Amino acid sequence: MDNYSAKLATYLDGELSADEMKAVDAHVRSCNACAADVLGQVQLKRAVQSAGKRYSPSPEFRAHMQQKIASRPKTSPVRNWLTAATVVAMLLVASMVATYLGSRRAEREQAFSELVDLHVATMASANPVDVISTDRHTVKPWFQGKIPFTFTLPELQGSEFTLAGGRMTYLGQAPGAHLIYSVRKHQISVFMFQDRDIKGGFGDDPGARTRRSFAVETWARDGLRYFVMGDANVADIHELASRLKAAGSS
Repeated sequence: MDNYSAKLATYLDGELSADEMKAVDAHVRSCNACAADVLGQVQLKRAVQSAGKRYSPSPEFRAHMQQKIASRPKTSPVRNWLTAATVVAMLLVASMVATYLGSRRAEREQAFSELVDLHVATMASANPVDVISTDRHTVKPWFQGKIPFTFTLPELQGSEFTLAGGRMTYLGQAPGAHLIYSVRKHQISVFMFQDRDIKGGFGDDPGARTRRSFAVETWARDGLRYFVMGDANVADIHELASRLKAAGSS
């Protein structure tokens, strides 16, 4: 444990090299003490990230508005009053819009952070799934009555993907399904929630992107919000996402 305990914080931040990430990941799966340490750090990081995320206008924005006010020509007192009122209204609207957009960005980043933490914690667990099966016809019925929606899983014959099983999960207060897939010794998490329960206004990402050393792709369809993430390469994440989209539209 001593050789690895000092690396756990850096491991959770995704700042190790690819080889070190694989080595620490393999160790965490086999060491109960390090797994417990990882889970504790994940919970602490989540609490810190959710605290105090407030937006305020940047110094550049304030300087720009002050310069704009100072550059206006002098007019009559009435005109000055109207101009000042207009500027105040503009500042108020700009502040409200900035606060709203900042809040939405913070909600999105917090959701992504929580999902990454869920993925890491699950991979570090000795029992990562509640229903163990490679058969989608076994995994899907297991969720009936446990979550408030249904979903369709793709056929994986002829692909390198394998379904390991699934478990219930929560994002904030929203219940959802968490499926685990593997491809060439890499683990991929597929999260599904009702889109209306997820804050942040995600929309659809243009494709898989990298966040904290994990590739992530998200989209919404038929009222459900999907997240696919893992330490596999972007192409594998996108291929699994494409198979899920095709299954959902069939």
